[in-house]
Amino acid sequence: MAGLIYFAIGDVHGESRKLGELHMAILDRIALEGAPACVVHLGDYVDRGPDTKGVIERVMALEARFANDPSISVISLKGNHEQMMLDAYDGAIDAGGWWSQGGAEAADSYVGGSGLAGQDWRDSVPAEHIAWMRGLGSIHFDSERAIAFVHAGIEPSSFPECPEAVRLWTRSDRFFDHANWPERGELKNLLVVHGHTPRSYQPENFPHRINVDTGACFGGPLTAVMLKQGVAPQFLRGS
Repeated sequence: MAGLIYFAIGDVHGESRKLGELHMAILDRIALEGAPACVVHLGDYVDRGPDTKGVIERVMALEARFANDPSISVISLKGNHEQMMLDAYDGAIDAGGWWSQGGAEAADSYVGGSGLAGQDWRDSVPAEHIAWMRGLGSIHFDSERAIAFVHAGIEPSSFPECPEAVRLWTRSDRFFDHANWPERGELKNLLVVHGHTPRSYQPENFPHRINVDTGACFGGPLTAVMLKQGVAPQFLRGS
């Protein structure tokens, strides 16, 4: 949509306080800009940080707040950690694998304290949180402006028909190195906005790829990129 300002937020990983700060900064900036806006959460709300429950509540609350607002929309995408949590919840994988990747902290957030979650952790997770995670998409593609929002990245040889697993998990050099991208019309002038792979506490800003995972759960800030037509990308942070 021409004129729409995007704000894309990187991996949150249970950092509810940082997300609250960043939401406030984004809403202040939207008010200042006075233009239609879309807030895109790029996934990985759960695991590792101290308050997975609070993060999901914040995101769902923001979605509800602007559900009927024609000037502000909220899009929330799935990350690989949501998929792991759902797989553990459903018994599709050994829950111990998820537990060791930050799932223990996520489960603890639902029972009120570190180390308190046990084998019955599923009983503590609200059904609406599970339903919300199941309903998350894996890509938002603005074809008019050639911007793709995904959690991890794309497969350049098949975009936009990438498998969901690629969108959630990829760290392939075929994606990260633009010189590896094939000459395809679907990739012409494409910008991919993603998270998943924290390289430092600073975002990566390249002509064809912006990475806003700045390690919020590892002591870094929570970062969002603002994309406004005719203006270089700008970054907002919740620290």
